[in-house]
Amino acid sequence: MSQGSNFVDYVKICCRSGKGGAGSAHLHRDKRTAMGGPDGGDGGRGGHIILRGNTQFWTLLHLKYRKHIIAEDGLPGSSSLSSGKFGKDEVLDVPLGTIAKDAETGEVLFEITEEGETKILTPGGRGGLGNYHFKTPTLQTPRFAQPGEPGIERWMILELKVLADVGLVGFPNAGKSTLLSVLSAAKPEIADYPFTTLVPNLGIVSYRGGKSFVMADIPGIIEGASKGKGLGYRFLRHIERNSVLLFMVPADTNRTITQEYEILKTELQQYNPELMQKPHLLAVTKADMLDEELIAEMKKELPANIPSIFISSVAQKGLTELKDMLWQAIDA
Repeated sequence: MSQGSNFVDYVKICCRSGKGGAGSAHLHRDKRTAMGGPDGGDGGRGGHIILRGNTQFWTLLHLKYRKHIIAEDGLPGSSSLSSGKFGKDEVLDVPLGTIAKDAETGEVLFEITEEGETKILTPGGRGGLGNYHFKTPTLQTPRFAQPGEPGIERWMILELKVLADVGLVGFPNAGKSTLLSVLSAAKPEIADYPFTTLVPNLGIVSYRGGKSFVMADIPGIIEGASKGKGLGYRFLRHIERNSVLLFMVPADTNRTITQEYEILKTELQQYNPELMQKPHLLAVTKADMLDEELIAEMKKELPANIPSIFISSVAQKGLTELKDMLWQAIDA
């Protein structure tokens, strides 16, 4: 289920809600009444633009080419107190975890987190009141009514934060894509150079007893990502939604494993201190290069207070134990 280039996590759309219909200033007339009282109906409300959570969508790709979303205008009121028809709402289905922002101010308006949840992105204009509402003892035949309110036109940004149970955190080339491809049916692009993963890849990892969890390979963090360097913020954003973070450090790192883990942790902490509250696990990758003696030596130097494991995706070493550790952390 690799998203490839179809993984769209950011779209900017122009939303124009419908304008409200005008109220009617009609005065009642029939065969017997030449000059009756006011009977003008209210105008209909303009159409809203609404976001609706839909678990069938994983990305915002379906909105990438719809730059302008326009809802229908409300119809004017008419005689006999008939109200105008409401403008048709435009409902946009979005994946769970979609955040709506005002493009000009950057203000976050709301977030869609549940299936079927609906929120109004731009409300339609209210319909105007008909002249019937303005009748008073001294003004028996008001010949005016309210116009409808205009609709709202503004640019909106929709952003998706990936919803996953496990987020893989590591420098480029730590073996995250390889692990994902071995544990799940995802087919991430894998090559032996940094920054192969330019989009988060999601994979469903099946676990014993028919259970499964979602794993997200988040593009490699580099020192300085929290300050917007490299691929920076755009990808760190995806980690916020993961419930467990698996730190991955290759056995052939130039630094010690603890040093590399601390740098990764510092990056996350500077970006969002709340990420420190999530369960952390540590996997030392590429362990097929190590013999038992070397592993025993390295274990002594691993950071304390974090569950750790030595794995090799290529040699399929330690993967079952890793899945057990992850499941316990998610379950907890």
